[in-house]
Amino acid sequence: MIPTIATIPLFQLASGEFLSLQVYKFIGAKSGKKVYIQSNLHGAEIVGNAVIYQIIDFLISLNNTQLIGEIWLVPVCNPLAVNQRTHNFSTGRFNIYDGKDWNRIFWDYEKKCHDIEEFASSQIGFDIDTIKYNFSQKIQTSFHRILYKINAPSSVQLTDKYRYKLQSLYLDADYVIDLHSHTGEGIEYLYYFQNREDDANLFLLDYGILFDQYDGDAFDESFIKPWLALEKTLLKLTGEKMRFDIEAWTLELGTGMQINPDSVSKGVRGIKNYLNHKGILAIQDLTKSETISHQTSFRLLSQIKKYWSPVGGMILSKAILGTSVKEGDLLYQVLTFNKIGELPTTIHVHAEKSGLVYNISINNSVNEGEFVLGTM
Repeated sequence: MIPTIATIPLFQLASGEFLSLQVYKFIGAKSGKKVYIQSNLHGAEIVGNAVIYQIIDFLISLNNTQLIGEIWLVPVCNPLAVNQRTHNFSTGRFNIYDGKDWNRIFWDYEKKCHDIEEFASSQIGFDIDTIKYNFSQKIQTSFHRILYKINAPSSVQLTDKYRYKLQSLYLDADYVIDLHSHTGEGIEYLYYFQNREDDANLFLLDYGILFDQYDGDAFDESFIKPWLALEKTLLKLTGEKMRFDIEAWTLELGTGMQINPDSVSKGVRGIKNYLNHKGILAIQDLTKSETISHQTSFRLLSQIKKYWSPVGGMILSKAILGTSVKEGDLLYQVLTFNKIGELPTTIHVHAEKSGLVYNISINNSVNEGEFVLGTM
């Protein structure tokens, strides 16, 4: 099966060149759900590009009868960020034009429009597929009004143009998978949303973090939050629980600025398994035995604990990635050189509560207030 390849210009640089997206579209023999998969939204998080490459290679080996619906893949989805660096360190987590996190800029219908309850009331008595279609059309109509501002003589900022073009690709999707990694060293896990625990297991990762609170305007949030709000509103109005087959996932695949083969393997295995069980792929016994025995350990986002250095200095030692710590255990030591006529001292930082060390800074030189490690 050969994909359709589309190149989408994003914006033009001062030198005249264009930065672009490339979309690989695999279309099955039968119509069905649309899956959107992207990688490298943050500049240093390159591992997802290798995952997408292997997924493309896998899909090419199939015939179109083994794909039901369509899969769109967008590697290197933020070319400006991935090319941004200081010396050999990728610094493309934040937009250099406005300082915002590249994954906190997206248009969220649930926040922009306040008529979801009115819409829900108008849909009572309709079947779930009709409601899903009507709401999807409502979201898309509202979103595409942004184009008027973009095309106006005054135009808009680069960030606004970028998010419009990227979100245009996933707006009519059923399932969205956003591939990330840590900026520093990290384990593999995923983020998921309420009432989606069973499908979270399909990715075959050891850990999953539930969004019981939101950071705001992230890519996965902007896609699924309107649907979660509609589910909640319909439950309130009718007393009946309705779950739309709309899902968004963020996979965190290990360490930044690296393509670790084990992290890639876990990402590819999980995505294949997810697509097969969701009926997108029609392949018997694909990782079936692993799925039956696998159980993801779920945590809450509110349970994440990040540790910021209380002083400036050098990290002498720290807990090992992937280890469990108990309250009171030593997490790390900071050697600090006090410029007050005293000898250097070592500060010991202990765990405030028990947890798993899932994320560690790769830089052992810290200013006061800089991130050192996180536990879940």
